[in-house]
Amino acid sequence: MTLHISESEVRSVLTMPIAIEAVEEISRKQANGEVAVHPRRRFELPGGGFFHYMAAADFSTGYVAMKQYTYVQGKIRFMVPLYEMKTGDLVAMIEADYMGQLRTGAASGVATKVLSRQNSRIAAVIGTGGQARTQLEAVAAVRKLESARVFGRDAAKREKFSKEMTERLGFPVKSAASSSEAVRGADILCTATTAANPVVSGADLAPGVHINAIGANHAHKRELDDEAVASADVIVVDSIEQSRQEAGDLILAFRGDETCWTGVKKLSDVVAKKSPGRTSDSEVTLFKSNGIASWDLAVAMKVYALAKEKKLGRVLPFWIGDVFSQMS
Repeated sequence: MTLHISESEVRSVLTMPIAIEAVEEISRKQANGEVAVHPRRRFELPGGGFFHYMAAADFSTGYVAMKQYTYVQGKIRFMVPLYEMKTGDLVAMIEADYMGQLRTGAASGVATKVLSRQNSRIAAVIGTGGQARTQLEAVAAVRKLESARVFGRDAAKREKFSKEMTERLGFPVKSAASSSEAVRGADILCTATTAANPVVSGADLAPGVHINAIGANHAHKRELDDEAVASADVIVVDSIEQSRQEAGDLILAFRGDETCWTGVKKLSDVVAKKSPGRTSDSEVTLFKSNGIASWDLAVAMKVYALAKEKKLGRVLPFWIGDVFSQMS
């Protein structure tokens, strides 16, 4: 039986605390060798569109998932098929736009939990889209923020973001007139843009800041300038293999120097305490997020379990004939 779970049903059951718990749990499993991850691959389509796919397997729970999505004419369509290892059955087809936003935010929440200073109180967000919202929501879930600042190129969108997030999170989120104004003095910085060129200057970073950089997942794009990357005492990524292919922030800043990659750590190892993260309050820490399939698998398993519990979704008639023939 394959359960189709819609966007609205995902929104009704998946919360940020659930997503953070799921990503943190699967990160520990990944560090212990219980989870296998295949990095993202892309086809470029005629007319400039893309088809992307990535996969992960959790051998401890017995599930495999693939995330696949298209980007065509500015429109993105996400889907996560979830398979059960024991039977080989496709147990769910999950519409995954909101799920993807939450899992990306959740990963930054996990990174913030293990890398930022405990006394971090001020956040800055560069970007005003859906990803920027879940970034701030996740950071607020793991640190007692007192205020936040946001910058995006569109003033109206900045004001809307500020108002909505102030109401949602219960502390003031203020619109900044520039990226520099937002970043200066921030304890935690999240960049969630589609920029191809730097939107953050290292000169504006405060000592001890933690950075979650989630945009720029192409080798030729970046959100952070050279100085911002060079200022990081600790650099953590979700996947070194995937980062070497598409983390433009690091690829461009490292300028082909292979020795720069030797000190880059994996988030899963930091979460599992197999690699040290922050060792002092004065260090600048950077989490460069590209997005990996284990996070999609983690939240997909949660969504599937909750949907079954609440009797959501609809059954798709895949392989019904095969089931009947086996029973006859």
